Amino acid sequence: VQHMKSNNLISRSGLLLLTCSILILQSCKKYTEVAPVSQYSIPDAFSDPSNAFNALIGVYDELQGDNGYGIRISMYYPYDTDEAIVSGNIDNGRRGVGRYQLLLTNSEISNPFRQLYRGIEKANLCIEQIPLMKQYTSGTDAEKRELKRLHGEALTLRAQFYMELIRNWGDVPAPMVPAYKQPELFIPQANRDSTYDKLLADLAAAKDLLPWRTEAGPRNERITKAAAMALRARIALARGGFSLRANAKMERSADFLKYYQITKQECEELMARRDQHTLNPSYSDIWRKLTSFTYDPFGEIIFEVGAGGGNGNSDSRMGNYDGPNMSNASRFGAGGGGIVILPNYFYAFDSVDTRRDVTITHYQVTSATNIKSQRRLGELNTGKYRRDWRNPLLPGTVLNVGYNWSLIRFSDVLLMYAEAVNEISGAPTAQAIAAFEEVRKRAFSGNVALIGTTPTTKSGFFNAIVNERFLEFGHEGIRKFDLLRWNLLSSKIAEARANIQLIRDRKAPYDRVPQYIYWKNTGEEIQFFAGTNTAATAQPFWRPTQIPNPATGWTRTDWGQQLTTAQIDSKQLWEGMASFFVPGKSELFPFDQATITSYQGKLKQNPGY
Repeated sequence: VQHMKSNNLISRSGLLLLTCSILILQSCKKYTEVAPVSQYSIPDAFSDPSNAFNALIGVYDELQGDNGYGIRISMYYPYDTDEAIVSGNIDNGRRGVGRYQLLLTNSEISNPFRQLYRGIEKANLCIEQIPLMKQYTSGTDAEKRELKRLHGEALTLRAQFYMELIRNWGDVPAPMVPAYKQPELFIPQANRDSTYDKLLADLAAAKDLLPWRTEAGPRNERITKAAAMALRARIALARGGFSLRANAKMERSADFLKYYQITKQECEELMARRDQHTLNPSYSDIWRKLTSFTYDPFGEIIFEVGAGGGNGNSDSRMGNYDGPNMSNASRFGAGGGGIVILPNYFYAFDSVDTRRDVTITHYQVTSATNIKSQRRLGELNTGKYRRDWRNPLLPGTVLNVGYNWSLIRFSDVLLMYAEAVNEISGAPTAQAIAAFEEVRKRAFSGNVALIGTTPTTKSGFFNAIVNERFLEFGHEGIRKFDLLRWNLLSSKIAEARANIQLIRDRKAPYDRVPQYIYWKNTGEEIQFFAGTNTAATAQPFWRPTQIPNPATGWTRTDWGQQLTTAQIDSKQLWEGMASFFVPGKSELFPFDQATITSYQGKLKQNPGY
């Protein structure tokens, strides 16, 4: 099966921007500020299903690129958390985002904001025009089926754009018609709850318009029925969760259980269709397939953002910005290191949890011989989109690696279901426990007896869900927004800081963390010295320092010791992790200065900015 980057969805991007060009020109200024690139009229753009498809691809295109899920929304916005931080010292860019020191002139918040609205404008035009096409109601069966699918995709894409805006900026202007239909372009902010309710209704309609995966084709780069359902479940949890309000308080609506019921319903329907999507038995295989552009027959990834084109407009930077450090001298090419995994996150995993060494990399490749070398505890990086897994490899300084961004997986469906049932029922049911344990058992593949006992009280099960989502979705852009809807972001940042101190000082429960680790290479791979365990795969991370005798041929690397020598103080613990986070302010981004100015006093700034 060909990857979308070699298929129509990306390669036809020359036609993607036609929708903006057919708007009244001034209407583009508000969100896009781009010149028109086509002279197509609205009737031309929606004259037949083929042209309507081209218009819809313009909507998809606003998901990707540097200002979309190619890097900024996917890999800048979700950090810093208790999971990971952006690397380096604070600046008025990505590190300002990560450290929660957001200036109104930071282009990393202004440019994605505009791209999201550009996607909404294109989606609005499709949502308006496609049902008006004569083929929608009186065409052939194939034409009607195709146009209904395009309509459902547009509704779902608009919901995705709005969800991203709301969870980062809160109450935002929410136009639901094309700009040429709006008597006033600079409309007031809409209440986020009302916007969410509209999106939930849209997605309920969209899922009836969309095909299942097996009816639509095996790739996951176009929205299907399951994608709309999973997004509806996710948005319902956000609607029922906490968010920062204009009074600078984290609050949730009194009727939040109504929205948990929506999540439960959607997840139940998806869980009943294992012929469409289910867990891949191997956690590693999910990401191995994604990074080698290989079809996954299990369909665990329900929707992924297609990338391609080798440029910053339509491609991605996963594997270049994130992942382990790679030298240009290696056959893998340069890249990696943009996200630093925190020591507390490394030690959140059980020693036999197979997710750890997929999610986290503790090596780098800095030589032309491609030999891996061990990193220190404070230098760990992400692993799901690592460059050295790419097949075929991309040597040199190629920025755009072509990886798709996974937006939602079937394991999320299982855990959302378990969480919703627990809230609704006041305790986990047998079905909720089974869904939770299905995810956990996959993680402990080969050691299922070690998954532990699942709590049966509401609070105990909730805490287990919080932890399991922590482990399952590392570096998938989920943790920060989970913590926000639970109103736990501030406390979990504080907890992470405290745990890093305990690891640094090797105090319980981290008293067996080694001060140093010894390793050598076996070919290109790392072999650790683990004392009496002589297996090549043995690891020393949960045992006090094991010193080889003789030490000849082994390299010593600081592990816990590095945290002692790193620049850590009581205020800015791990390299300034989330150091400017202020509860009641930092849960939302500010509106950038240019946007505030353009609204001429009609847009209310978020609390604290």
